[in-house]
Amino acid sequence: MTQGALTGQHLRAMLQGAALHLEKNKEQVNALNVFPVPDGDTGTNMYLTLAAAVKEALKGPDDLPSVAAAASTGSLMGARGNSGVILSQLFRGAAQVLANCQAAGPRDVAQALVEATRTAYRAVMKPVEGTILTVARLAARNALTAARNGGDVQEVLRAALTGAREALVKTPSLLPVLREAGVVDAGGQGLVLILEGALATLTGQEVSSEAEILPVTSKPVERPHPAEERAAEDITFGYCTEVLLRGRGLKADALREKLHRYGDSLLVVGDEETVKVHIHTNHPGQVLEELLGYGTLHDIKIDNMRDQHREYVKSEARETKEEKRLSVVAVAQGEGLMAAFKSLGADVVLSGGQTMNPSTEEFVKAVEGAPAMEVLVLPNNKNVILAARQAEGLTSKRIAVVPTRSIPQGIAALVAFNPELGLEENAAFMAEAAKRVKTGEVTYAVRSSRLNGHEINAGDILGLIDGELVVTGGEVEEVAEQILTSMVNGGSELITIFAGQDVTPEAAEALRRRIQERFAECEVELHVGGQPLYYYILSVE
Repeated sequence: MTQGALTGQHLRAMLQGAALHLEKNKEQVNALNVFPVPDGDTGTNMYLTLAAAVKEALKGPDDLPSVAAAASTGSLMGARGNSGVILSQLFRGAAQVLANCQAAGPRDVAQALVEATRTAYRAVMKPVEGTILTVARLAARNALTAARNGGDVQEVLRAALTGAREALVKTPSLLPVLREAGVVDAGGQGLVLILEGALATLTGQEVSSEAEILPVTSKPVERPHPAEERAAEDITFGYCTEVLLRGRGLKADALREKLHRYGDSLLVVGDEETVKVHIHTNHPGQVLEELLGYGTLHDIKIDNMRDQHREYVKSEARETKEEKRLSVVAVAQGEGLMAAFKSLGADVVLSGGQTMNPSTEEFVKAVEGAPAMEVLVLPNNKNVILAARQAEGLTSKRIAVVPTRSIPQGIAALVAFNPELGLEENAAFMAEAAKRVKTGEVTYAVRSSRLNGHEINAGDILGLIDGELVVTGGEVEEVAEQILTSMVNGGSELITIFAGQDVTPEAAEALRRRIQERFAECEVELHVGGQPLYYYILSVE
């Protein structure tokens, strides 16, 4: 491609090349998660965000301002997790500069990278060095120097990539948690891969042997929708099919290639042992038969969307449109946890959390589907808060995000909800209620590592308190009891246990009895949460 100036067609191709490169290497990025637990999804989040940008950029005009603006919009609506939100802000800042360029010269490209970094830093309440922000900042600084020294567009982008790589190597020296774990920043690594793919495309080098990117979309599993104007018969693919596939050496990209011919709204995400598949199809049996060739099937869910549509239209006709003053949107994963939030009064429950962070677009749709013009949002995961906040300003409704960082915090916040109070008052009271809850989690290590002074071997049972690793061990029940010993104090009254999908009822009841005997002064409640990856989620109030 030309070295003189960057056009919209160039940018489109670079975005596609970047996405191909990131998709091919996203599992490497996921593996850099500081916590060696099975929910490291930075690479997946960044790829899904970038794929949304590509999809939008391919739709409209191919002039540079239009392509840049479309990529910005697509990445914002598809942003997942903190890394995805920051990536969307990088696109947003770059688009602001490129809006004035029909063709971008070296200084324009450098300035776009500078503004991208400024916008991303502004989007983060407390920017932390040693993260993707640092990598972006030093990439932009190098690019600006190259442009001032007379470099062409390719030389400017090479300088940016060099700066990004140098910054990535330094991230462990800036963040002690990275240094202890022996990894570089996952988000920074993702950004380096994006720059590598973009530059390779611009210079005519082969990026990947993979096929073209398939559009990735997903929808909340449970949320109300306004009755659609179209008839149920107009739905092209009638069965919403979801299944968890377990096996060995699973490849999400190969599965996606196999399944895309069966329908649309295809989502295939996971690792080499567990893959979650979501597809709208007219042949769910054929989809399941195809997947049986790769492993065992679990949590199969098939819904007839035409029947759902007809029933919903009927219910809409029966109901009077008495709008609530306030609605609550919550995020949870697992049938038991989702049901718990519904029973406590949440109007909409988005399926998500660890491993699958809802996108900004999903939050917008959930808020729009809620039956009130003022909506409280409970992210219930620290990696979901930024995406939830991005929904503010993208809807006509007023939103207040209560920054709940765990399921127990979300439940405590929802219990404190008072429909007689206003949006701001509720948000403040609910946030305070959330702070009074301690959260414990029991999971397992997917790789050997070192963290918080603990030597961790793959397969070890890990105990976390409020997101910090405090205990490692060989038995799930022993680790659960140990972290509760650290959580319970003289003022503790209630211990709640949420059992995950891989815990048998007998094992959960045995743990409840063990905990009740150990902490006789507390009331102990046991609930089936059904959450993946985490054997138990524990709360102490």
